Amino acid sequence: MTVDKDDRPRNLPAGRKAQLAAFVADAGQVTVAELAERFKVSIDTVRRDLDQLAADGALVRTYGGAVSLSTAARADRAVDQRLALQEQEKEKIATLAAELVQDSSTIMINGGSTTLAVARRLGQHRDLTVATNNLLVPGALPVTAIRDIYVFGGAVRQLTLATIGSVSFRASGGADLDITCDLALIGVGAVAADAGFTTSNIAEAAMMQEMISRSARVAILADSSKFDRRLFAQVSELSAADYLITDTAPPEPLQEALTAAGVAVITPASGSRRP
Repeated sequence: MTVDKDDRPRNLPAGRKAQLAAFVADAGQVTVAELAERFKVSIDTVRRDLDQLAADGALVRTYGGAVSLSTAARADRAVDQRLALQEQEKEKIATLAAELVQDSSTIMINGGSTTLAVARRLGQHRDLTVATNNLLVPGALPVTAIRDIYVFGGAVRQLTLATIGSVSFRASGGADLDITCDLALIGVGAVAADAGFTTSNIAEAAMMQEMISRSARVAILADSSKFDRRLFAQVSELSAADYLITDTAPPEPLQEALTAAGVAVITPASGSRRP
């Protein structure tokens, strides 16, 4: 039996995208170069396909490639892996979050790759006091921006390179010092109308709760891949936040819940709301 060449299945763009999405879902994580070789198309074509598939919610775009939704959903992953996920989105969030920071203020920053991106964006600020459990933040903070840096003590989670313990410092006599801050920048693993802000680790959730309770203003940082998801431990209800800083507008039901809770949603399209 022979098949005329005109009867062969054609590799139409829509068909290629479906095959590409299926391949990423199966592989978990791929590079642009791998996909270009496998599907015999140019790197620019693969990039356009990945951008479209990411916009359609079929996968998560990363620098130089993509990961499957199931891979991205594993929130409790090593920090070096998280740094590669949603990189462009995190940079947009970081830029907006930095605009909320006021000179000569005190800020708290929790663990995570998005908050680390914010720390790197503070070069235009001056005289800041920063308290954090993120062990990567002190080295990322621009020297010219900082008055003092404090790192919360406790056990170290090697997976996330963050400390776990009390949001407090001890005086020389042994008593805990009462501390507060002007703004808490809190990265979370998931955002949902019914569950609020959640994360995957109980100890980290407790620490984030305490940071929120000690802050005059709270900015939650979460890219759009975290919308309408719930993780193991609740950090807070939506109403605990003053701002949600993200890369794109949330789905309408979530947006309505945030509005009802008094949370201002800040995106690149909405612009900053610098106090």
